[in-house]
Amino acid sequence: MDLKTHIRETTKLAIPISLGQLGHILMGVVDSVMVGKVGYASLAAASLVNGLFFLVLVIGIGLSFAATPLIAIANGENNKEECGKILNHSLVANLSFSGIIFIAIFSLSFVIPYMNQPKEVVEQAVPYLQILTLSIFPFIVFQCYRQFLEGLSLPNAPMIIALLANLLNVFLNWIFIYGNLGFDAMGLFGAGIATTITRYLMAAALMIFTLRYKKVFMYAPRLNFKPWDWNLIKKLFSIGIPSGFQYFLEIACFSFATIMVGWIGSKQQAAHQIALNLASVTYMIMLGISSAGTIRVGGAVGKKDNKEIRFAGFTALGMSALLMLSFAIIMLLFRETLPTFYNKNSEVVSYASSLLIIAGMFQVFDGLQATGVGVLRGLTDVKIPLYVSLLSYWVIAIPVAYMLGFVFNYGVYGIWIGLLLGLACVGITLFIRFNKKSRYAIQL
Repeated sequence: MDLKTHIRETTKLAIPISLGQLGHILMGVVDSVMVGKVGYASLAAASLVNGLFFLVLVIGIGLSFAATPLIAIANGENNKEECGKILNHSLVANLSFSGIIFIAIFSLSFVIPYMNQPKEVVEQAVPYLQILTLSIFPFIVFQCYRQFLEGLSLPNAPMIIALLANLLNVFLNWIFIYGNLGFDAMGLFGAGIATTITRYLMAAALMIFTLRYKKVFMYAPRLNFKPWDWNLIKKLFSIGIPSGFQYFLEIACFSFATIMVGWIGSKQQAAHQIALNLASVTYMIMLGISSAGTIRVGGAVGKKDNKEIRFAGFTALGMSALLMLSFAIIMLLFRETLPTFYNKNSEVVSYASSLLIIAGMFQVFDGLQATGVGVLRGLTDVKIPLYVSLLSYWVIAIPVAYMLGFVFNYGVYGIWIGLLLGLACVGITLFIRFNKKSRYAIQL
């Protein structure tokens, strides 16, 4: 397979996966835009809660990602029944782990008042986090079926459901945030109700579709937990837990940065949320390329084709770098216009437009780190990326962010420069890791 074919096949997978990822993040963007019209305190509370929520939930998301390379490898080996077996064991592992995640996230709502955040932010953040906790189980169920279909290179259904869910979410936001159709205006709490209802319907829709989709009947997707395989459960956890904690370290870094910005003020925190929200849109697109890289590298591993492994991995890495460079240019050109879609406060817009300069600078590194994690996961190489993330985010990014932000008094800009350095370290290191590891992949 030549380079042109690799690009075409990666693109064919990456576009629907990216659109599906974009559908997920757009729910947060739409919530922020609609809540931002209520006031910047609501926007700041949304920033704080979403950071804390995904700080823990991302561990469960990482566990669901473990199924994708295993399904891709099994499919590459033409072992079709193993794919359905992986799906069913993934459901058990993920739903069991979700109970722990539920308790952890709900408990965080009692910690928020002690985070030294503005009073008006805390009052809205606590009930919002508590209602979002109810959406954990459907979110994980959707993830399990999504990873199953994507592992088989069938990403269209999750994409369509995720995009259509945004229309439902907007309608429910209109009802519950602003108070329409006889309901009271509930502001940010109403956004939480809308998101929770939407996620339950998304999970039900994708599960029903998968069980009735004729193209996957040969993979035995129906609920069947016999024969039970403890070794498979162990393998899912051995890949999923390091993957989850790698994302946890990344999200925790940005969440702690949000908390540090909150020490400065509500307007800076709102601006931070705007810039982070826009950067998250491009990041979710990169996760699509990352997932495509996982699937294509995993399929090449199943076929025991070392040349195809390297081609698939480097194609994904190159595509992500070029695309993120394009996003960086867009951010820099429209940095003064984009924030106005969220909030009209002149100070908030001014802070956000300056932050978008730094966000534009770290786009390429963000693309490399996101895709680097994905192609290495295709090799089931997850422990080293975990250690790299620990070093980059918590030994480099956060200490530098604190020093520049509070010791050298660069404020929110200093915090973002620290984040830039951490992302650069992860991106470059994972690129080097894949180049080395893929040379001997078939011997693993």
